Amino acid sequence: MFLRLKARVNYWLARRLFHWPWFVRQPRIWSWMEGQFARMANLGDVDAQSFYGHILTFRGVGLGAREEGIRLLRLAALAGDGKAAYQVGVISLAGSPSKAPDPVEAARFWGIAVKAGHPLAQIKLEELAARDSMK
Repeated sequence: MFLRLKARVNYWLARRLFHWPWFVRQPRIWSWMEGQFARMANLGDVDAQSFYGHILTFRGVGLGAREEGIRLLRLAALAGDGKAAYQVGVISLAGSPSKAPDPVEAARFWGIAVKAGHPLAQIKLEELAARDSMK
């Protein structure tokens, strides 16, 4: 119980420091912050999974970081996070070095994003349907 509370407080502090560029540029502080993001994501916090998944997917270094980011985004999306579901749909349609583009999976995740209220997901679903009907 105490460790979970400590993890939540540290995560809260790391999220606040994330908005200060000076702290992000300091290697030791960034390493600590990243550890807090990872800890909360691994504890199953959907917000942390989405946040850290976005960081790893779009700013992480190397294929391993991107794959871990996509994994975290998928977990958050399946838990109902609209932003994560939208991004997984975009990634699914674009494909990756280890996976071919999958419009069915993209539509599935955009459907989750629509249910969560993401403003662009419905547009993407309509574009995908229009593209498929032209074939």
